[in-house]
Amino acid sequence: MIPSVLVAPDPGWTTETDVVVIGSGIAGLVAALRCRPHGQVLLVTKALLDAGSTRWAQGGIAAALAPDDTPEEHLADTLTAGVGLCDEDAVRALVTEGPDAVRGLIELGTAFDRSSGGDIALTREGGHHRRRIAHAGGDATGAEISRALLAAIKDSGVEVIEHALVLDLLKDGAGRAAGATLHVMGEGQPGGVGAVRARAVVLATGGLGQVFSATTNPEVSTGDGVALALRAGADVADLEFVQFHPTVLWLGEGARGQQPLISEAVRGEGAYLVDHSGERFMLGRHDLAELAPRDVVAKGIMNRMHETGVSHMLLDGRHLGATMWENRFPTILAACRHHGIDPVTEPIPVVPAAHYASGGVRTDLHGRTSVPGLYACGEVACTGVHGANRLASNSLLEGLVFAERIATALQAELVMTPSLLAGEGHPPASFATVSTTHASATGLADGTAPGGLSVGVVPGGARGWARG
Repeated sequence: MIPSVLVAPDPGWTTETDVVVIGSGIAGLVAALRCRPHGQVLLVTKALLDAGSTRWAQGGIAAALAPDDTPEEHLADTLTAGVGLCDEDAVRALVTEGPDAVRGLIELGTAFDRSSGGDIALTREGGHHRRRIAHAGGDATGAEISRALLAAIKDSGVEVIEHALVLDLLKDGAGRAAGATLHVMGEGQPGGVGAVRARAVVLATGGLGQVFSATTNPEVSTGDGVALALRAGADVADLEFVQFHPTVLWLGEGARGQQPLISEAVRGEGAYLVDHSGERFMLGRHDLAELAPRDVVAKGIMNRMHETGVSHMLLDGRHLGATMWENRFPTILAACRHHGIDPVTEPIPVVPAAHYASGGVRTDLHGRTSVPGLYACGEVACTGVHGANRLASNSLLEGLVFAERIATALQAELVMTPSLLAGEGHPPASFATVSTTHASATGLADGTAPGGLSVGVVPGGARGWARG
């Protein structure tokens, strides 16, 4: 049986807001920005604001932006990659709203790479039959999107707590989400544990790649959001569908933790996979060869490794030339050279590694979970968009589109939920102020929880927050 709460000290402080967003990747940042006009928003994140997976995204963000492309073609490619297990309504929402959502990122200040004529430069990745991947900084798309969103957050009035590990969901007596408990690491006693009361909770905690020995995910991707949702009784789906990226830099036997990603866009620009004899082994395995969907390419690499008894395959991009590597893939070039590989003059040793959780907390088309008042978007969510295998560069788009959809839903739903805050959406002077570095708030010396939530006893005798 899944325990309802973690064993943790009683919260030593509390603060209140309208919406608490947990996570600071593209999904969390966009949700916070778009919800801010509808009330007070508190954004909490486990490490620094830019420490999640978004800033590591190399390839780009997929959308039907080219004159010869259409949302219907993007839909078809997504459904094919998902091997029949996508929710078509969710995919249709993604591909239809995607182009305008990307244009919204541009309005916020995201500087995508441009062609010589001034149009957004588009590339191609696995599973796509069109060039529809917008990128920035060559291969630093996530970092540029994160930069623009963080700049917008600074001027938005969104409050922020960094270094805050989410513990458990709070519920009111009716079973509705009413906030969360946090451990603000390094803050006070006991252990910095506190509570945030809110009218809505948005999970945007990212993935779970760190449960695998080798992954492309940063060290903060430990599945905290899915764990919280399970303890809260929320439905989850498709957790078995963890996508392995085909081309991760091979660092030798026994390499563990976060591994350097070699973006699929390298293959989109013409690099190809070969075995140690120089044979292009993906030819004949799929009509798109190296640009087949990721599950096909990852299996192709693993099969060839087993057939030949070697520890890795090779990605050959020598024919791309030094200028292409330096201008289009500067981040990957630097990472390879740091590990003693020069892609300009030699093939790159690659293996598959855990990359993306296609499943997660089950949501509807507006990010609502099975727990009223609890929403989820981005990699922590299972919207039905990805099915069994995410199409390349649909991840940033999903976080963007469904964060926008959550904000639209909350605009109406917050009106129907009693406010925790006094006045016109502003907290009373007696409530806590929250900064990006610490939280100071009213203590709960009597051991009672805010807003009628009770303190209960969990297995082992420790006290924890009970849910209504």
